Amino acid sequence: MQPPLLSVRTIKKNFSGVHALVDGSLELDRGDIHALCGGNGAGKSTLLNILMGFTKPDGGEIFIEGRPVRFMNAKEALNAGIAIVQQELSAVPHLTVAENIYLGAEPSRYGFVDFRQLNEQAEKLLKSLGFDLDPAARMNSLGIASQQLVEIAKALSHRNADILIFDEPTSALGEEDTGRLFKAMRDMASAGKGIIFVTHRIAEIFAIANTYTVFKDGARVKSGKISDITREHLIEAMIGGDVEGEFVKENKPGSVPLLEVRGLTRARRFADISFTVHQGEVLGIYGLVGSGRTEVLDTIYGLYRCDSGSISMRGIRLKEGSIDEALDAGIAYVTEDRKLSGLVLCASVGDNLSLSVLRRIQRWGFIRFTEEKSRVGKAVGMMRIKTPTTWELVQNLSGGNQQKVVLGRCVLGEPKVLLLDEPTRGVDVGTKREIYRFISDFAGSGGAVVMVSSELEEIIGVSDRILVLRKGHLASELSREEATQKRLMMAAV
Repeated sequence: MQPPLLSVRTIKKNFSGVHALVDGSLELDRGDIHALCGGNGAGKSTLLNILMGFTKPDGGEIFIEGRPVRFMNAKEALNAGIAIVQQELSAVPHLTVAENIYLGAEPSRYGFVDFRQLNEQAEKLLKSLGFDLDPAARMNSLGIASQQLVEIAKALSHRNADILIFDEPTSALGEEDTGRLFKAMRDMASAGKGIIFVTHRIAEIFAIANTYTVFKDGARVKSGKISDITREHLIEAMIGGDVEGEFVKENKPGSVPLLEVRGLTRARRFADISFTVHQGEVLGIYGLVGSGRTEVLDTIYGLYRCDSGSISMRGIRLKEGSIDEALDAGIAYVTEDRKLSGLVLCASVGDNLSLSVLRRIQRWGFIRFTEEKSRVGKAVGMMRIKTPTTWELVQNLSGGNQQKVVLGRCVLGEPKVLLLDEPTRGVDVGTKREIYRFISDFAGSGGAVVMVSSELEEIIGVSDRILVLRKGHLASELSREEATQKRLMMAAV
């Protein structure tokens, strides 16, 4: 029998006495798409970092086609045929798409980079993947979804890579781009490559993977063929208990209008967007990448001025392009990229949480630390943030707990309307359910939520009403009872 393409056996890793991995084990065959599953903190990222040479293990063995390997750095892993698409973007902003894809492997002529060949290679690769991107575009001119496609193309540009790791590659992608990525993954598997796929979207595991391994508390707890396990049993293995209802929905929409948007327009972004959000309501906004969904939230919050239209809170019109006025009116915003625009990563959990209330807890220009400590403690308890202390740097928390910090900071400001852009992006099923409960409770207590999500099941499961945007225009409005995945997709394309 042929040995597995990749065999990982009982990998161990401690960080300052904390066991990140106690039994990191999995096997990957050629032609296999293998889902690596588990909640935040299960040890998945630590194992991937070890496979890529970013982190050295404390014990265990790694074999590639029966040969033992041990990587001291990322270059050795890449030379051995392992490439990764990481969850956190690692683009060089001022370079072009083509330069990012072939960074460190640029074609040269007479000792200089051959930019013509570089752009031709990149264009050919992007077309083969179905990615509609300009090789000459600067990375800092692209949105998150387009940057994620560049990261994927970069990993696939390594022709010698037989083992490809996809760590949350679809977290910023819409349905259309996700479909293109899955086709490329199937083509690569058919060509004999092995793929490790990490995602918190359970539906994607059953849509693309052949086999799976579940990690919990740093150890493998279950593995096998996807065809032999149900969605419910997979979730139970990941969370270590029975599955409750995936979505929490207890709020009841009222009749009192809180946020009113009329004829909102921004040139080349969106046009004539109108809606009203009522007290107790969760309004969902769905659309493909480029539909204008995020730009609408940005404009409501005052990040950008609109060209025409109006935004009103409780009957009072807000000044265009004023974040301070939006905050004072009771609007809070959770952006889609928590690390870039939602958190101060080098600051503590407590400092991040108290940012929204600094004006309220200061006196004569000095912070009242007793008041700050009380409010921070309240937020940690309310959001169930898992942190050793409130002085822990927020960058050391798991993705799910970082998202809870962002949400906790918003609610400390006592808003009336929450704007949420992909609020469950990159978090595990357990944390997702906690966020769904938070959304339901917030609306149920008299607030209102406007939520953008690219997950069809999520937008249907959480919303009372759904707006569908297509190419910057309001294409459809559906009640919770009318909404189906098919109807949403038909309206969006």
